[in-house]
Amino acid sequence: MSSDIAMTVRLSQRDEEMLAGRHGAGARLAMSVVARMADACGADELMDITAAHIDGCGLLSDAGLEFAETLAAGGARARVPTTLNMGPLDLQHWRDWSIDEAFAAKAIRQGKAYADMGCVPTWTCAPYQGYLTPRFGQQIAWGESNAVVYANSVLGARTNRYGDYMDICAAVTGRVPRLGLHLDENRRGQVLVRLRGFGSGDFDRETFYPALGHLLGPLAGEKVPVIEGLPPVVSDDRLKALGAAAASSGSVALFHAVGLTPEAPTLQAALHGRAAERTVDVAPADLAAAWADLSTAGEDDDLDAVLLGCPHFSFAEFRELAEHIARAGGKARADVIVISSTQSWALAQRAGFDRVLAEFGARVTLDTCMFHTPMLGGEVRTVMTNSGKCAYYAPGELNRKVAFGSLADCVRSAMLGRVRREEQP
Repeated sequence: MSSDIAMTVRLSQRDEEMLAGRHGAGARLAMSVVARMADACGADELMDITAAHIDGCGLLSDAGLEFAETLAAGGARARVPTTLNMGPLDLQHWRDWSIDEAFAAKAIRQGKAYADMGCVPTWTCAPYQGYLTPRFGQQIAWGESNAVVYANSVLGARTNRYGDYMDICAAVTGRVPRLGLHLDENRRGQVLVRLRGFGSGDFDRETFYPALGHLLGPLAGEKVPVIEGLPPVVSDDRLKALGAAAASSGSVALFHAVGLTPEAPTLQAALHGRAAERTVDVAPADLAAAWADLSTAGEDDDLDAVLLGCPHFSFAEFRELAEHIARAGGKARADVIVISSTQSWALAQRAGFDRVLAEFGARVTLDTCMFHTPMLGGEVRTVMTNSGKCAYYAPGELNRKVAFGSLADCVRSAMLGRVRREEQP
């Protein structure tokens, strides 16, 4: 196998040593995957990375567990700092949910396998909010679509969309195929998206950004979009919401926002001095249609649960939620589930937000995702969220009706037990 790979992909001496098994069976397996991927994608050579984030730790199948344990048993160790995406359950409090014990045992085994390989147990789909946030220009190998688009667009780091289980193989070898968004020429903006007819008040609306992302995904297709017309200051969480929605409704792994993201100080910089391949004007009516498309539930429908934290809630979002709850001044009638990372929740607890959420009736779970852990009972028919990503996936993944609205609308609706949205498109 190694001779076939070497014919088309140039390997370094260390690559060849790993492929020959001189660094252990685990490293050999990982390098065989990386080299084969380079060969399949037509890359001439491999390149170094300096960090990784692993999405293949979600226990989507027994094969994923077997692969992780095989790597670990073969002595595989991450060569670069490596964080872990959300897992299949809250490792500390999984007994608070309807988790099958046999499934939990497998999840715990898988967590141990990744820890044995030297991965940092961050267990979050928003690794850019905490430990080991990458820097501008850093070459990394990240899985998890929202993390990839945030790293490329907002931070200016460089990664392709690495899937299971290419991500852990890249971490073990410290190498990836030299292609795609790792290279300057492939980061050029191609589709110019011009926002037309919006007022400054529109950009202050929380729901503007996930709705724009939901529109951007299919509009951009496989191309790199450039957004012209956003204000020069947009919060990290709103850019997170925009990118997560675009990566869910489409395959966006990088967007440029003129005057806002690091590789787009000007339109010409975003386009690398060339003309856009296609220009699309987006008007308020287009965004209103995208906003409406994120809901399958109607106004005044009975509401059973509110789902928040897709991607994982940040400290700033906990603070915003606590403020909305304090202003509303009541208790939730519908279930309210907030999903976050250990790091963000620890800060929220130190700020006292945990007491506010508990009094409201909200439950917080860590390390996992509403699409991985059975958080909803059979009686739950309609859910509400402020996440474009969650709203996009919920009808298919959870088989529930979903209402999309602002965080304030989610709080108000939870108290009423009915879908009520003051903020309309």
